[in-house]
Amino acid sequence: QVLLAESGGGSVQAGGSLRLSCAASGSTSCVTWFRQAPGKEREWVAIIYTRGTTLYADSVKDRFTISQDNAKNTVYLQMNSLKPEDTAMYYCAADDKWTTRLRVSDFGYWGQGTQVTVSS
Repeated sequence: QVLLAESGGGSVQAGGSLRLSCAASGSTSCVTWFRQAPGKEREWVAIIYTRGTTLYADSVKDRFTISQDNAKNTVYLQMNSLKPEDTAMYYCAADDKWTTRLRVSDFGYWGQGTQVTVSS
């Protein structure tokens, strides 16, 4: 069992930046970020694999960067040029297996979430 803890959320004006952190209690094969806005389904945002390969949703590509510090078992999501539509609860998730399906059901470990609010 791996525990995940997110931090770094907050309120920011459009065009601003935030950096989210996801601290894991152990090693996993991949760590990903999802987000969920009120009344909407949970949406995949980005993923990083153990060897450093990254993938991004089209809606955040070129604005968000996912990175990892393996020594600290921590993954970061640097969010730049934030837009009001980025407002959501952001969840860190992980799994022991290497997966490319990127569905909520493909990840067995989840954090509690951190709120990001972007005002116009």
